[in-house]
Amino acid sequence: MSSTKHVHAAGAGEVARATRRGLLRGALLGSGALVGASGLLPRVAFAGGARAARDTSGNALVFVLLRGGMDGLSLCVPHGDPDLYAARPTLAVPAPGAPSGALDLDGFFGLAPAAQRLLGAWNAGELAIVHAAGSTDPTRSHFDAFLHLELGIPNQALGALSSGWLARHLLSSAGPSPLRAAALGQTLPLSLQDAPRTLAIPDAGQFGFPGAPATAALRQQLLAAMYGANTSALHAPGVDTLAAIQLLAGIDFAGYQPAPGAAYPADSDISLGLRQCATLIKAQAGVECMVLEMGGWDLHHSLGATLGSMANLVGELSDSLAAFHTDMQGQLDRVVVVVMSEFGRHVAQNASGGLDHGHGNAMLVLGGSVVGGQVHGTWPGLAPAQLDLGDLAITTDYRDVLGEILAKHLGSTALDQVFPQHVVQFPGVLA
Repeated sequence: MSSTKHVHAAGAGEVARATRRGLLRGALLGSGALVGASGLLPRVAFAGGARAARDTSGNALVFVLLRGGMDGLSLCVPHGDPDLYAARPTLAVPAPGAPSGALDLDGFFGLAPAAQRLLGAWNAGELAIVHAAGSTDPTRSHFDAFLHLELGIPNQALGALSSGWLARHLLSSAGPSPLRAAALGQTLPLSLQDAPRTLAIPDAGQFGFPGAPATAALRQQLLAAMYGANTSALHAPGVDTLAAIQLLAGIDFAGYQPAPGAAYPADSDISLGLRQCATLIKAQAGVECMVLEMGGWDLHHSLGATLGSMANLVGELSDSLAAFHTDMQGQLDRVVVVVMSEFGRHVAQNASGGLDHGHGNAMLVLGGSVVGGQVHGTWPGLAPAQLDLGDLAITTDYRDVLGEILAKHLGSTALDQVFPQHVVQFPGVLA
């Protein structure tokens, strides 16, 4: 395997061009929903050659989707590209050394000032950024972008597949836990649609068997007997749901104490979700995939990259990720966190002091096996002739990043099923 840092390449070629949300199917029970269903642009970092088999049992993936179109050029600032400042004379994060300037990473890229707490993971080599990455589907519609991204079928007709990419991974593999995946939110996202042994958990600390506590045990016994004797399609979902409820009931989410120095932000849904992910992982509950969402990134006006809406969102996300990184010290080899959005923003600022929908973006990858402390991918440039309809061009398909993580970290051998009509090429983000 080889891995190299980004290349500042001019004149990248053309990116590939090219309804409805499927209904979430499952059995609702209590506060959760269990689903029972048994020529891109050149890049610089690829994996090749045979690798020794690694033990992936007990490993977990945390997938964080930033809904609304996060601006990757404000999060990971290409301050070495002068066309950034020509396109965004008042909105761009200033270069390092200037007031409210970017935190330099490698002489070309820098982190937003609000992301300062991520420098610890970066300097430890446990945080990587993949820039000019994303879904190659040309849509700039939030709704269509979510469909193509979460189903894992960009540039493909909707309707051919109803299952999510994470669901197909779980269906193609075996896991012993009654809870193989969890969405830390109100509903199951499309990425987990049709996934086996999966729950939507709004708040794991408040999760429990519904109804009066005095009769809970008896009612669980009656349901277990009913589903155990049932031979219909409800048998497996019913049994698995009861087992998952019992599993979660044995974990003390409310009394969980993070590792020293792990300061999760208060009053933050993404912070609570990551804290509960840490609790599940440390409890060795066997949960393989956890999905979190964070909204608010659709900033068409008053961007506030250094002081305002964007900076506040970046600060909340970064502080939460940094707390999780500290909390998982000593166990980071067991977890990989991936953060991405459905698409990026337009390179040029608009008349409202914001940014319109765009294309290419930045992905964050955090974990003990991450080839970190570097920005991966081929940089296509921000000169007008190098843009994709005014947007950052995509040089790394998000499926390549996710596919490498599934294969190396979770042991997937069915990437052709997870991402149909796409040959995954490892960009080298994991060792």
